[in-house]
Amino acid sequence: MEKFIPDEGRIKSTLNNYRRIKADVEETAVKAGRDPKDVRLMCVTKTVEAQYINPVLDDGANLIGENRVQEFLGKKDDLHLDKVEKHLIGHLQTNKVKQIVGEVDMIESVDSIKLAKEISKESVKKGVCTNVLVEVNVGKEESKSGIYIEQLEDLLFQISELPSICVKGLMTIPPICDNDAQVRKFFAIIHQSFIDIKAKTIDNVSMDILSMGMSADYEQAIMEGSNIVRVGSAIFGARKYC
Repeated sequence: MEKFIPDEGRIKSTLNNYRRIKADVEETAVKAGRDPKDVRLMCVTKTVEAQYINPVLDDGANLIGENRVQEFLGKKDDLHLDKVEKHLIGHLQTNKVKQIVGEVDMIESVDSIKLAKEISKESVKKGVCTNVLVEVNVGKEESKSGIYIEQLEDLLFQISELPSICVKGLMTIPPICDNDAQVRKFFAIIHQSFIDIKAKTIDNVSMDILSMGMSADYEQAIMEGSNIVRVGSAIFGARKYC
């Protein structure tokens, strides 16, 4: 098998991108009147080879997100993951749950009681407690996963009764919008739900994490209360699809 030789120019540009965006995240938090330490930058590594991810990890990145179970499992042994938090952020099929439980620190894409029950079952088997976020389809788009905001509270109460699974907050992807004001409106809706649920103090449910904002809209998300922004292409370049 031919040895993979990384592009040194791409490594350099990736590091420059990471440092620039990290600084921008911190500056945006300050503009929002927040402590920069309260907003985390997730490096989304979908379709990116380990040779381009590791320089960013070595430079201080401590949170990565992967979309696909098989892709993460296939490259995790090549990654410098000491002290790095690992999240699964893509849609998770129930038949893949047993493979990923215990391999990541959080699953951000729980959108049904069926999926939550499967995560709970596998977590019990493996003797672990799995932290999850509930994914909300804030724009009610048929092409996207996630539950509608009207269903959120009911799902949270159902999950709260399951063993070995703990809800830590919410995740969302807004619709494509024409301007900043529109996208901020969607982010504000989720932030308000986040605040309202936190006030209810549901057993086994804590609203600690609000994961929203990606490469194109992370600044708007931070202004509306996000504390994890998920940035991939703006750091690593355009994704490759085979």
